[in-house]
Amino acid sequence: MFDTIFDSTAIGLNIESALIAAAVALGLGIVIAVTHMITTRTNKSFLVTLATLPLLVMAVMIMINGNLGTSIAILGAFSLIRFRSIQGSAKELLSIFFAMTVGLACGMGHVLFGSVITAIAVVAICFLSWTNFLEPNRCRRVLKVVIPEDLDYDEVFSEVFKRYTRRAELVRMKTVNMGSLYKLTYDITLKHGVKEKAFLDEIRVKNCNLKVLLSQPTLEEEI
Repeated sequence: MFDTIFDSTAIGLNIESALIAAAVALGLGIVIAVTHMITTRTNKSFLVTLATLPLLVMAVMIMINGNLGTSIAILGAFSLIRFRSIQGSAKELLSIFFAMTVGLACGMGHVLFGSVITAIAVVAICFLSWTNFLEPNRCRRVLKVVIPEDLDYDEVFSEVFKRYTRRAELVRMKTVNMGSLYKLTYDITLKHGVKEKAFLDEIRVKNCNLKVLLSQPTLEEEI
């Protein structure tokens, strides 16, 4: 069922088979680009890259054709591209690996296998992107707050945390401004229905209206 379309007994490459593989690679690349576009904020240049990457990888696979020397040379070229590029997000890296996988399958003539894998992966990516499955706890936050040195950081926010959070853990504490201030970092989980503004207002009352930052765990910023 998943046999290659390339005839291993023929001398040289069959142009019809190569054109079929190229068309399938380009079509699947466009499918991957569209999937990335509807599930992630991106730009056109990256989408064009995703659409054409399977076709180029397929061409590389055909050119290698079991030649060890050519394989090493192309590996070196890919290494140069990798180190001259900016690392993208996890979703972008996934899409690039997805496109390369499809290109490899088409380059070996397994166009049906590449099509089936693309269909399964697209369904999985859309399902996981549009549903709450595998979604982190939305109530979890990182709280960074600055307090004067004369406040007891062990107890100053205990009443506020008891009313507004289900869990509050002090994970980091350091002195700033020549030791006159403490910067505290808490890993907290807010109670459901809590108004973040009310929570922050009470924190500001306790810390004399110094700097306060409440953020998602992956979006921490310095204050």
